[in-house]
Amino acid sequence: MSLTECEYYVLLFFVGSVFGWCMEVACKLVQFRRFINRGFLIGPYCPIYGFGAVSLTVLLSRFREDPFAVFALAMVICGNLEYLTSVLMEKPFHARWWDYSNKKFNLNGRVCANTLIPFGLLGLGMIYFVKPFAFGLFARLPLPALHALCIGLTGVLLTDAGVSLWALIRIRRGAEQAEGDSTEAITASVCALLQKEGILVRRALRAFPDARLYNSRLVKRLKTLRREQKALLRQARQAVKQKTEELKHEG
Repeated sequence: MSLTECEYYVLLFFVGSVFGWCMEVACKLVQFRRFINRGFLIGPYCPIYGFGAVSLTVLLSRFREDPFAVFALAMVICGNLEYLTSVLMEKPFHARWWDYSNKKFNLNGRVCANTLIPFGLLGLGMIYFVKPFAFGLFARLPLPALHALCIGLTGVLLTDAGVSLWALIRIRRGAEQAEGDSTEAITASVCALLQKEGILVRRALRAFPDARLYNSRLVKRLKTLRREQKALLRQARQAVKQKTEELKHEG
């Protein structure tokens, strides 16, 4: 792959990221009746969609002659990307940023059929419309402008990522300081603690109104208590069963 083609994919990444952000904002506008700047980053882009756009284009272009294969593989690729992103963003920051547990045909609440089918349609659009059109536009750019645009956009994204990471770290610290006996109580506690933080922290919280935050220390304690309760319950059942057998023999 030539340097120029690599730069085309860099621009495609940003096109997909901006398109994904617009789609997320539109969906939340319908759901909550208000504007929500979606995504972990401050700017108008969601990198997960950018990665998805590049992945679909690189991996599925060879299946262009088979639309059904493009549709099915797009669901698989994007589903795995969404699941992996959910896991990777939950573990270090102690937050479940989205949860499909209340939807049918979900996998551990991280992906569901409601999102997989649109991913398949987006894959079709990417292969048959977006890539040919976008790459045609990119080819018209003079090489110096192409280089400058890629460098500039990458610099903006890396700066944004650094600032946004700081906000996410603040949210994690807030979660570790929170108290509560349930995820909902801890989430409310974290939000109350972080309302005094800067605008960047509050923006990150508003970006995911359905997020569930948790205190890892409390979660471990609750899991330990549940294990102890189950052990006591098993012992009680065994004692009752043993006592019942003794009474039968005596009778």
